[in-house]
Amino acid sequence: MRLLRKLLLLLTGIGGMGIFSARAQQVTVAADGSGQFRTIQAALNSLPNEAARPRTVYIKNGTYREKVMLDGKQNITLKGQSEKGVVLTYAQARDEWRCDPVAGQDDWGVATLNMRNSPDITLENLTIINSYGFDAKGDVEIPCATAPGGKRTIGKNGHQMALRTMPGTTRLTVKHCTLRALGGDTVSPWDVDAGMYYFKDCTLEGGVDFYCPRGWAFAENCRFICHNTSAAIWHDGSGNQESKTVLKNCSFEGDAGFKLGRFHREAQFFLVNCKFSRDMADADIYQASSGPGAKQWGRRVYYQNCRREGGDYAWHKDNLSTAPGALKASNITADWTFGGRWYPVSGKPATVALPAYDPTAKDRYSALPQAASTAPAGSAAAAPSTDSVAEKMLVYQRSVGGWPKAVGSAKVDYSKPLSAAVRASTLADAGRNDATIDNDATTREIRYLAKAFKATGKAEYKAAAEKGVRFLLQMQYANGGFPQYYPDKSNYRHQITYNDNAMVKALQVLRDLSRRTNDLDALNASLTEPATQAVARGIDCILKTQYVQRGKLTAWCAQHDEVTLQPAKARAFELASLSAMESVGIVRFLMDTENPTPAIRQAVEAAVAWLDAVKLTGYAVKDQPDARQPKGFDRVIVPEAGSTIWARFYDLETNQPIYVGRESKPQARLADIEYERRTGYAYAGVWPEKLLNREYPRWQQKWNTTASPAPGSTK
Repeated sequence: MRLLRKLLLLLTGIGGMGIFSARAQQVTVAADGSGQFRTIQAALNSLPNEAARPRTVYIKNGTYREKVMLDGKQNITLKGQSEKGVVLTYAQARDEWRCDPVAGQDDWGVATLNMRNSPDITLENLTIINSYGFDAKGDVEIPCATAPGGKRTIGKNGHQMALRTMPGTTRLTVKHCTLRALGGDTVSPWDVDAGMYYFKDCTLEGGVDFYCPRGWAFAENCRFICHNTSAAIWHDGSGNQESKTVLKNCSFEGDAGFKLGRFHREAQFFLVNCKFSRDMADADIYQASSGPGAKQWGRRVYYQNCRREGGDYAWHKDNLSTAPGALKASNITADWTFGGRWYPVSGKPATVALPAYDPTAKDRYSALPQAASTAPAGSAAAAPSTDSVAEKMLVYQRSVGGWPKAVGSAKVDYSKPLSAAVRASTLADAGRNDATIDNDATTREIRYLAKAFKATGKAEYKAAAEKGVRFLLQMQYANGGFPQYYPDKSNYRHQITYNDNAMVKALQVLRDLSRRTNDLDALNASLTEPATQAVARGIDCILKTQYVQRGKLTAWCAQHDEVTLQPAKARAFELASLSAMESVGIVRFLMDTENPTPAIRQAVEAAVAWLDAVKLTGYAVKDQPDARQPKGFDRVIVPEAGSTIWARFYDLETNQPIYVGRESKPQARLADIEYERRTGYAYAGVWPEKLLNREYPRWQQKWNTTASPAPGSTK
């Protein structure tokens, strides 16, 4: 019998992810790592779009600095451990967002919490903040592609959304939540045709029209705090004559002289048992001068038992009896508000059908709830979303198409939040001459953006990745080599750069594009042939730069002169020398060639033979504790039976290991260079080990080369 009960529990747990227990329908987010996810977005991404039963994302106390996108998912509760303890915060001015010629065409992505086409969502015990106005020191002028003159001033008190819902997000419940911004439109649930929103026991704070629902809305026991004298609340009910916004048992306070509310289109307000602070202006809810106003159904603003601290104003006297249907205050409930379309309190099934949402139409409907699009990512039918890292990559992309590895002394780090001020200054600096392929810059962004485009369908990511590819094609020399930077040719940046695998990684991106693999198939097919030709030129350059020592092919230097193709010096501690580390990456790239030519096979075999010849058998490189040293350790090369290492650099003529400090003098021992360099740079390692013992023997067997077996291999 007990076994049968367990089986029944298992079978009744069928949901969007297949068969699972009721307990499995909750995932936990914890900023400190004690949950299944560290970010709210990651937890949401883990859930299937549709489910027959509600799912809960439980969020432990902590501050979550992220923009959250809930797109095409339904039946989800975001539940915090405590309202004050769980803080979701992000800084974004709406006017700044609107400067983006692609993303700024609408408000998708403008808020801290964004929802689209996601019905039946509940928010509980959360604090959601758009901190732009609280963080900004004042107004700032930024470059703006969509503004006259190419610039726009972003106001500290301008529109800033904490919560923004797009069409298709209806039956939204918000309980025990704080939603804050300094500017307007803090809480913007916008779906004029079918939007239904229920707020209970919440605190809402902001500037002009900071609570501005479209469609049907009911708020009870909520506190409203206004930082603008134009209006606190707003409503758009133009989609249906029955649409309304109801505020019951709510309180209003704010800056001195704040006005209660206004409307630009058809609207219907009900305020019951509300309390107003003495700071509220003597101004009734009014029709704004802009907008079409109330023309079809007239002014519909109703009050019942509303009181102001310090004395009532005449305009909010009881007039509920003038509303259609001879209403009483007791009739004004959440269930009544939605007119049979939704019963958020009693939970009864709907008796009036909603119009169905059409995602291809702007703010209009034809199927709801709408399942997530099954169209391929990037197709016209797929609804684009955003990726927070990709968004930052767009900001840092230079006008020439590439990316920097650092700005000044600050390394580019996409994991860190990007403030509005830094974003603005970075966009303004797009013409900076620092685009590079060093330290994974540009190649990393191209790959990430291509993958992000496939995942989100956002065309801007694809365009940026393609621009990055064109940068690689443009920077390549006619002889096939790649400089470290482009177009900056100062110092050693113009040299052909194998250092840290810079050129090889650029060629790998182009090779994947030419093969239409590793997500680069998402990019325009017109780039395929140029990429194929660039790879061929790159291989030709690699073959021509392989160093010939006394008539024998060896390996490669970290840098080569772009004209003579001879080994070249870069930094003071990077002399013209043969490099074991960089040669490994080059050999791997050559071995990945389809149907390698005799010249490529010869190059691989010669390099492998050289790497085998210069290995240091019986030694290991170690970081040994040493309290006398600045870092508490010293890096040393010590004898160790059974170990093999390679020096990074070898003399061009003698093949002897060399260790070079900032004085540019080659030394025979690692211990002979200054402490800062020997512990701050990789002078010795095991880079060729896997290549010699595993990868090369397999390649050799595949192509049946006649060279001698690699170390450790058998024939």
